[in-house]
Amino acid sequence: MDDVTSIANNNRLDQKQERCAMPDIMRSEDCGNSPKNQLVQEISIALATHATDFLYDYVAEDLRWKVVGRGALQQKTELGDFLDKKGRQAFDSLTIHHVMTHGKAGAVNGTLVLDDGETREFCDVYEFTSASGKQVQAITSYWVDIVDPRRAKFG
Repeated sequence: MDDVTSIANNNRLDQKQERCAMPDIMRSEDCGNSPKNQLVQEISIALATHATDFLYDYVAEDLRWKVVGRGALQQKTELGDFLDKKGRQAFDSLTIHHVMTHGKAGAVNGTLVLDDGETREFCDVYEFTSASGKQVQAITSYWVDIVDPRRAKFG
């Protein structure tokens, strides 16, 4: 069994994370037959829950993570330092709507509802080091914070 398949079968992040934490984490149904889809979904969840040990297993040393409009990190160690320094942001729920991968790319979109009632819609776009999808080389995240979803307008 390869590393990506082991995510699906043995290393579900929720087995430890959800017992310790109270937020609801709702996974996409898009991942049923795709270990690579399951991996990018679990990485997005790990970013939200600050599961640094899990992330270190699946990101390249020279990882690049860009949050559009907010900044960028250039190394795996910067990711850990950032997550440790920022501390875990409390949230009520995380819903993964869709997950897809193809070749060296993948994407996850979803909704994070923070404890303060703010809603964040997000999309994480992943680039793997190879088509096998065992390590992530780059992540580009798009975050849209919606303070009051009832007041959001199209256009």
